[in-house]
Amino acid sequence: MRKLLDMSFAELGEYLARLDQPRYRTGQIMRWLCRGAEIKDMTDLPLPLRDRLASECETGLPIVVEKLTSQRDGTVKLLLALSDGQLVESVVMNYEHGKSVCISSQAGCRMGCRFCASTLNGLARNLTAGEILGQVIVAQREIGARIGGVVIMGIGEPFDNYDNVVKFIRLVSAPEGLNIGTRHISVSTCGMVDGIKKLAREELPVTLSVSLHSAVNSVRSQIMPINNKWSVEELLSACREYFDITGRRVSFEYILIADVNDSVSDAAALAAALDKYMHGVPAHVNLIPWNPVEEREYRPPTRDGVIRFKSVLERKGVNVTIRRKLGSDINASCGQLRAAAKA
Repeated sequence: MRKLLDMSFAELGEYLARLDQPRYRTGQIMRWLCRGAEIKDMTDLPLPLRDRLASECETGLPIVVEKLTSQRDGTVKLLLALSDGQLVESVVMNYEHGKSVCISSQAGCRMGCRFCASTLNGLARNLTAGEILGQVIVAQREIGARIGGVVIMGIGEPFDNYDNVVKFIRLVSAPEGLNIGTRHISVSTCGMVDGIKKLAREELPVTLSVSLHSAVNSVRSQIMPINNKWSVEELLSACREYFDITGRRVSFEYILIADVNDSVSDAAALAAALDKYMHGVPAHVNLIPWNPVEEREYRPPTRDGVIRFKSVLERKGVNVTIRRKLGSDINASCGQLRAAAKA
């Protein structure tokens, strides 16, 4: 079955032309898809066309299995089922500038980061571009409001599904579709250097977000196996190259784990590495106290430890913030709902 959401506006138009449909049908169907409608609900299409579409295609929209809404800050977490029953998660977050959605790029993950719930059951499969897009559409439909920003930081490693993620970015930013500007899209990677270098040449001005979590190779390799392939030095060199080519800011995510990467010396090492490789460019560090995962043995840092780490970075001139904890009452960290559903 073809997935309609996998098609660009031009591809959908070509498909409909082969069905001898007038050109304006393309816009009709695209508008229905962006509203989260199934084929049977596209009531301004002739019934024979709907029947033909239903026999050959599916929308690619995921089904909402579970929806949790935070009573503290309005964060909405969705557990979604794909057409083959695979589960992924999306999280809608409220900010002063509007609403953003954090979406998944894979069902599961094979990167093996030791602190993460998304890797607990390994990788099931990659998502298609339409399945990634469907998460944004369903999230927008569920909250009844426009989403203005997208963060590809949910379950999976985006660069491990490179082609589908890049096609998704082109689909979600298309004027005929959701029209979310690329400058409002962030792509997060655990450190796949080849993907960073390739994305820099796509002429897609998205923000690169890097899950760094340590600037000390021995520590980073302990918690992130990807560091055994690409070292901190190689990763930061690629980040600098990304900025030099695109002019786009690079953001570094740093999960603080007690007695693993939260010491004063860890902070000093991070500041030194950023000064060496990102000196003079707009880089930002986002500190994230680790959110406990039952299957992991780590502990979150103390509040004083987080403040101390931040202070060291600030004294050394690093642009740093502590991430506002959203959805803490609904386990908004990615992978936890999926892991519980599969248990």
